[in-house]
Amino acid sequence: MSGMGSHQSAKAIKDEWLTPPEIIKALGCFDLDPCAPVSRPWDTAKHHFTIEDDGLSKEWFGRVWLNPPYGKQTGIWLDRLVNHGNGIALIFARTETRMFFDYVWSKADEILFLKGRLFFHHSNGQKAKFSGGAPSCLIAYGGGNVRSLRTSGLEGKYINIEEKAASKIDKIF
Repeated sequence: MSGMGSHQSAKAIKDEWLTPPEIIKALGCFDLDPCAPVSRPWDTAKHHFTIEDDGLSKEWFGRVWLNPPYGKQTGIWLDRLVNHGNGIALIFARTETRMFFDYVWSKADEILFLKGRLFFHHSNGQKAKFSGGAPSCLIAYGGGNVRSLRTSGLEGKYINIEEKAASKIDKIF
């Protein structure tokens, strides 16, 4: 049986991979996880919507944690978070994709490219034997979430989107 990190194709073995608990702990409290696993060994927020609840159809509130289904649906979930304006998403750092350009480069406040590859967890809490199939990043929408990334202690490279845009404009004029 292959593990998550052993696949290099676009075909995933399963859809449900849990965020490592140390990431959630480092980022602080969230009010809502709209795509939480049905069965979870730890909470990711105060309130959870699962696949059974259809989190996309529900009203979002407060500070949102988003570890969306990866693949073609990721953009739909990110679009919803962009419109909500308050949360952090964990996605693969596929910076060249249309989805990244549409919902991250043009709309996020900050990105934290995590150092190394994450080891996601199975729904029983067991850490996967292999790391994720790509590097991961945390995307912040809203100023409070930028602060949360900056004070998290998570290792990686931060890119503040607004600073980069302002810096480019200043150089032009």
